[in-house]
Amino acid sequence: MSVVVEMPKWDVSCYFPGIGSEEFSNEMSAIKAEAFRLEALFDRYAETESSEGFEEVLGAFNALSDRAKLARSYIHAFVSTDSKDETALARQSEMQPVAILMNKLGTRLTAWVGRIDLASLLASSELALEHEFALQRMKTYSAHLMSPDEEALASDLSDAGTSAWSRLYSNFTSQVSVSFRGESLPIAAVRNLAFDPSSDVRREAYDAELAAWTSNELPIAAAMNAIKYESNLLAKKRGWGTVLDEAIFSTNIDRETLDAMLEASRDAFPVFRRYLKAKSRLLGNPGSLPWSDLFAPVGAEGGWSYEKAQAFVEEGFRAYSDKMGDLAARSFAENWIDVSPRAGKRDGAFCMGTRLDESRILMNYKEAFGSVATLAHELGHAYHNVCLAERTALQSQTPMTLAETASIFCETVIKRRAIAATSGQEQLAILEASIQGACQTAVDITSRYLFERGVYERRAERELSAREFCGLMSDAQTETYGDGLSTYHPYMWSVKPHYYAWRPFYNYPYMFGLLFSLGLYAVYEAEPAGFHERYDDLLSSTGLADAAALADRFGIDTRKKEFWAASLRVVEADIALFEGLAKS
Repeated sequence: MSVVVEMPKWDVSCYFPGIGSEEFSNEMSAIKAEAFRLEALFDRYAETESSEGFEEVLGAFNALSDRAKLARSYIHAFVSTDSKDETALARQSEMQPVAILMNKLGTRLTAWVGRIDLASLLASSELALEHEFALQRMKTYSAHLMSPDEEALASDLSDAGTSAWSRLYSNFTSQVSVSFRGESLPIAAVRNLAFDPSSDVRREAYDAELAAWTSNELPIAAAMNAIKYESNLLAKKRGWGTVLDEAIFSTNIDRETLDAMLEASRDAFPVFRRYLKAKSRLLGNPGSLPWSDLFAPVGAEGGWSYEKAQAFVEEGFRAYSDKMGDLAARSFAENWIDVSPRAGKRDGAFCMGTRLDESRILMNYKEAFGSVATLAHELGHAYHNVCLAERTALQSQTPMTLAETASIFCETVIKRRAIAATSGQEQLAILEASIQGACQTAVDITSRYLFERGVYERRAERELSAREFCGLMSDAQTETYGDGLSTYHPYMWSVKPHYYAWRPFYNYPYMFGLLFSLGLYAVYEAEPAGFHERYDDLLSSTGLADAAALADRFGIDTRKKEFWAASLRVVEADIALFEGLAKS
């Protein structure tokens, strides 16, 4: 008789005894009281140019931000793993007024910085000088603020706008069940069948998934329409021109960098299509690859139990540095990771910081190398949090472009180690997982970018139907995957939670992260001496400078297509090796 071993769930008992505990209730009350005290400080000082008053407000803002982050993360630990937990959902709702007030106070801080003589403040306040980059960005943002009353109203309405629709999307989709071979399965479990060895299972799961999204498309389409309308409206009212203009500024890059990166990726599409066709031939398909086979395993992995994945990742991290290896060992020993899929748990994976150098990681683990890479990726975010531990909340505000730096670097460390340590069928399987991830980041991310850009353009005129969303997605996938695929996934707009987050264009930063990290990894291989300290300093500084300035520390020019093309050539070399192994 086989023994079912339950995989780890994350442990958050070190923070509070329970989501309904008196201790957590008291903490929420204390956070609310501190938020009102901070509001009173704003009322007292915000019309003055007193450096002492500014320092008191800034210190209190940072302290409350850290405290509120832990409370939000604690609540999210329950909501994201059980969307039917009524106590956790109630706590989430109770936390919203604090989040709204904090958003208002952040806007007031931005407006304050916009009014004062910032140069004089920086000259008279050491604390302000330590936050110079954040304050300079606030100065720019202040020029895009609506009137104080309009900004306050926008904050008040956010709980009935994007925040509410985002929660609806997350809770609703986590409870979607799919009829598959006589069973009712969570949507996440059915999506995991895309990695099944059986082509029949994969094809049936793909069909069942699309049928489930079709049956549940109405509320998801409503969420998409509402969120994109609000983003369009606010961007226009704040004078950004377009939502993309605002997103580019918020990710600490410029349009020249974005265009250079996208152009380099587009030039590489024919190479990725070669990979897709080679994989199709390996699977016995003479033509292009059907979507249901996009994540099909090839080669022979030899099995990746979670225990094996833990050991492999820790050893790989330690080969890079003991600091990184210690982080992995600590995360396993202290149960930072919620591992397996289950009903009510959200799909995908993420890492959230909790306090100081601690994090919690959600996964939906499957016994394939792709999940090993995901484990390394999310632990990379946790490593980034370790490097940011001594920074204040405002100094830690990392844009999405740089937020993926550590995660993809750590993923690259593990993938390169796995490729070097294997041969034959096993190496083929590892290469497949690595190239598959790069294809998703360069090709699929471009399709998501094109889709979202199209949605914003059309949503400025009217609501879109689910059919129109499917059409836009199919067009974007055709433009990017081209003849590498024979079928597509028109409901990918329902799958990806990024479209429903409060950050617009939550896609191209992943491409930046992959290609920037590959460039950094090339620097590490060429000049390992002293790299670790420089790299940790970069991670510690992601809220202190823009992406171009940080890249310049390593001799990287993000505005030149040549840099991005050089990073993609690393993937092209892997594809050539994959093709050679596939032929043999």
